[in-house]
Amino acid sequence: MIQPTYITWILIIFGAITFLPLMYAQLVMLLQPHSQKARDLLIGKGEDWRDKTHFKSAYAFAWADWLFLIPLFVSGNIGVLLGQWWGYVIWTALGAISIYFSIIFWVMEKEYTYPSCGPLAYYTYYWGFFLYWGVAAVVYSVLRITGVMF
Repeated sequence: MIQPTYITWILIIFGAITFLPLMYAQLVMLLQPHSQKARDLLIGKGEDWRDKTHFKSAYAFAWADWLFLIPLFVSGNIGVLLGQWWGYVIWTALGAISIYFSIIFWVMEKEYTYPSCGPLAYYTYYWGFFLYWGVAAVVYSVLRITGVMF
C-alpha cells in the first residue's frame, strides 16, 4: 500500500482545477455541439470555428475526453487515495496523455489561442496546467511506485 501524502493531495486538487473546467466544456460540446456556448467555451467568446476540420476535431476530442481521459482521471484519483499501486499507474498513463496532448495543442492551437487570451491565461489554464500536471503526475507516480517516500 502506498500511503497518500501532501503531494498526492496537491496533485489531486491541481488536477481537479485543471480537468473539471475541461470536463464541463467537453460535456457542453457533446450535448450542444453547434451552440454558441460550446464555441465560447472552447475557442473564445464570439469566435467561430475556422473550418469543418476545426469543429470536427473539437467534437472528436470531446468524445475522447469523456470516453478515456475523464474515466482515467476519476479512477486514478480513487486508486491513489486508496493507496493502490494501480492508481499511480493510471496517473502515469494520464500524465503521459496530458503531455502528449499539450504538445499537439502547442503546435495546432497556439497561434489562435495565445493572441486571444494572452500569456498569463495561455501558460496557465489554456495550455500550461495540462502540461505541468502531466509532468508532475508522471514523475511523482514513478517515484512512488518505485518506493521513494515523501
